[in-house]
Amino acid sequence: MGTTETVRRGTAERVRDILERLGTERDVWLSTAHPDHGPHQVPLWFLWDGRAMWMCTGATSVTARNVRTEPRVRLALPDSFDVVLLQGEAECFPDREVPDDAAEAFADRFGWDPRTEEGPYLYIRVVPSTVRAWRGEPELRGRVVMRDGTWLE
Repeated sequence: MGTTETVRRGTAERVRDILERLGTERDVWLSTAHPDHGPHQVPLWFLWDGRAMWMCTGATSVTARNVRTEPRVRLALPDSFDVVLLQGEAECFPDREVPDDAAEAFADRFGWDPRTEEGPYLYIRVVPSTVRAWRGEPELRGRVVMRDGTWLE
């Protein structure tokens, strides 16, 4: 079995690559936790608005209950080689209170508008405070590319 050689990217290149992926990828793994029940992880569609990740889930789901109880969350793009991990606090918006621009952008991107569904939905907005990114072992050093909400260079 051969190995894949990677060239170590600098921080600025990693940030550019992350922003491109956030603008084009569709799925993210959202990890939440409940103080009594522990961790919970689900894949969700997401929209990157240039500053925050927007996701949507059923208002009565485990995910919705967890983020209301414990807003600190982690997100991961679904690639185990080109890793992007984001961490931040979730802000919750019931489907009738979500900002129109975010809801419209979400509906335009996915062809689905949760506000028109019969059951209640919850929009979850996460502004990353920390981002880590790496491609293989050569990039483990320097993998933090955002700290305290500021992209590093």
